[in-house]
Amino acid sequence: MKKTVITTFAICAALSTQAQNKIAIDGSTTVGPIAKAFAEYFMSANPDVNITVSESGSGNGAKSLVNNTCDVAAMSRPMKDTEFKAAADKGIQPVAHVVALDGLPILVHPSNPVQALTVEQVRKIYLGEITNWKQVGGPDKAIVSISRDTNSGTYETFAKLVMSKQKIHKNCEYVGSNGAIRQRVQSTPAAIGYAGLGFVDKTVKALKINGIYPSAETVQTGEYPIARPLFMYTNAYPKLGSPLYRFVTIHLTEDGQEMVEEIGFVPVTAY
Repeated sequence: MKKTVITTFAICAALSTQAQNKIAIDGSTTVGPIAKAFAEYFMSANPDVNITVSESGSGNGAKSLVNNTCDVAAMSRPMKDTEFKAAADKGIQPVAHVVALDGLPILVHPSNPVQALTVEQVRKIYLGEITNWKQVGGPDKAIVSISRDTNSGTYETFAKLVMSKQKIHKNCEYVGSNGAIRQRVQSTPAAIGYAGLGFVDKTVKALKINGIYPSAETVQTGEYPIARPLFMYTNAYPKLGSPLYRFVTIHLTEDGQEMVEEIGFVPVTAY
């Protein structure tokens, strides 16, 4: 009998260790590059730990955490009250870890001569009140508005900070990722879109908004008007020293800061 108890305990301990050595991440396509970089870094130093990263959107990341199908919900917006309630109903206690800061640049095609807009002008474009680039000093071309899907944290941030919760016009085109926004804008001379700071490259042009260009510096100082924190949520605070704890605190290390900067986002720490 004693031997059976010991064997059962050993099996349970082994299964517990095995579970701790697997970390499942789901959520934001904006936070995705950070999660992937951190995962690669962590697994190279800890080959016994397996980390998977899925990018199904911030809303789905929250659902996965609530349903206990992921260990980390990557989110480009804070959890909503309804999500916290759904978590509490299932005994889940979401804890936020701010891993980086981000701006939401307004993107146009490089050939577009427009260099700057105000938040109000961007809002009017997405309301359908400004429909031609000539109305804001550009060419005589109909504006092609591109937005993130409504399950996206990037969309939620844009809806709050730019749209003031007003409804985007019915002819706007919705796409499923920040990369898709960039791809659509870079191939469409009359397009306008928005994405995370880390998705700006030479194939698109970021505009000044309210006279401020989106950069790491202007996001960090709070000057750029369309900015946000980026999150990783866990169920309760991870056990100190556990693989999950060490993973969600990478952003506090010097290596973590360098990775965040290399990807194009703004670290929350400075060394």
